[in-house]
Amino acid sequence: MIYFCLGVGLLFSILTRFLQVRHFKEMIKLMMEGKSSKAGVSSFQALAIALSGRVGTGNIAGTATAIGFGGPGAVFWMWMIAFIGASSAFIESALAQVYKVKQDGEYRGGPAYYIEKGIGWKWYGIIFAVSALAAMALLMPGIQSNSIAAGLENAFNVSPTVTGIFLVIILAAIIFGGVKRIANVAQYVVPFMAIGYVLVSLIIVSFHIPQIPEVLSLIFRSAFSFDSAFGGIVGSAIMWGVKRGIYSNEAGQGTGPHPAAAAEVSHPAKQGLVQAFSVYIDTWLVCTATAFMILFTGMYNVQNEADNSFIVENLPNVEAGTAFTQEAIESVLPGFGSGFVAVSLFFFAFTTIMAYYYIAETNIAYLMRGRNNRIPMFLLKIVLLGTTYYGAIKTADLAWALGDLGLGVMVWLNLIAILILAKPALAVLKDYEEQKKAGLDPVFDSTKLGIKNAEYWEGGYKESKGDKVEKVS
Repeated sequence: MIYFCLGVGLLFSILTRFLQVRHFKEMIKLMMEGKSSKAGVSSFQALAIALSGRVGTGNIAGTATAIGFGGPGAVFWMWMIAFIGASSAFIESALAQVYKVKQDGEYRGGPAYYIEKGIGWKWYGIIFAVSALAAMALLMPGIQSNSIAAGLENAFNVSPTVTGIFLVIILAAIIFGGVKRIANVAQYVVPFMAIGYVLVSLIIVSFHIPQIPEVLSLIFRSAFSFDSAFGGIVGSAIMWGVKRGIYSNEAGQGTGPHPAAAAEVSHPAKQGLVQAFSVYIDTWLVCTATAFMILFTGMYNVQNEADNSFIVENLPNVEAGTAFTQEAIESVLPGFGSGFVAVSLFFFAFTTIMAYYYIAETNIAYLMRGRNNRIPMFLLKIVLLGTTYYGAIKTADLAWALGDLGLGVMVWLNLIAILILAKPALAVLKDYEEQKKAGLDPVFDSTKLGIKNAEYWEGGYKESKGDKVEKVS
């Protein structure tokens, strides 16, 4: 799966002529030009929901684990997979917009929709929807709730049972309010938590400014076997950097397209570019913040998996993971690290569970089209709340094993689909670029491009389709 993700990302980078570089400024501009409507959310709200899913335990525990088994060089490979993966994120999110539908008064879309409408394989769409439902409602929430419970127990001695009950109550209050409430919570909480976390990392780095050239050099030397200490684990650096990078930024996984489809935009490429930028925010900003705190303070171990020996052991008897980040902050701000990381994990992981619910809900909507879905939607909420509680009180190994299983199936199904649908996705990008070159604000017409089964866009985009479109500040 790791090699497949890399290959697909690299292929799309080449086919799009590295849009992640060419349209970098456009991504930032589009992110702030949002519109919402009765049927859809703004570009920024869709971005916030997507970031809710992307920014989670992988940014803290996952980054630390990558360093713990891959060495400092793993950080470079996390950066690389984010750069390459941004193109995959564009393709899948643009496709979600192209083949979205207006269902039960709301925009719905995602891999199941573009598989059925774009490829014509309804059976394959159903398989993806069932897999996504199992992953998002049953297998993945436990990773996030388990990390929250472990962090709060270590920092404040809060019982996992108490944490589980608290999570269920707060989560229920949000998910029973529907997608609009999820979007509203996400657009305020996600920027707050990301900015706060990065600011603390800048404080930590500011205490070690003279070490900046040394640490950056260490990352690059370790990534390419030029460092004597880490030369023997370059393979581990690549594997762990790519593996944890993919888990964190979710590019190509099929999760990001769900909120992307909910956005009110005049052209699918607009939201595709916004979602591509979310990969950068996740890895280049938040994961890098974690990596820098750990590496600048030296609060980490590096273990050679081949013989279980330690190449670096600065923290005896401390396992790779969240503890590295806690020790890093504690070394500069005593008495602050454990609590801050626990609170950060709470916000990161909680918003991820929120995003999981939205993705699961979208796939229930796909499976129940034309039928009354009130009972299945209610059962979904109960199941997700139950698995969230279960994850909080169970072991981390079980939670991660279940999560990896759920994620793996989704990724394979989605990557195959977006490869098959590369032609319409690339046509969308070309159409957008041609209109921009002509000085226009791009408006999409699926009929003009010969894209079939994209009913929402037939005859061109009209604001009235979104019902009372309002500008969002």
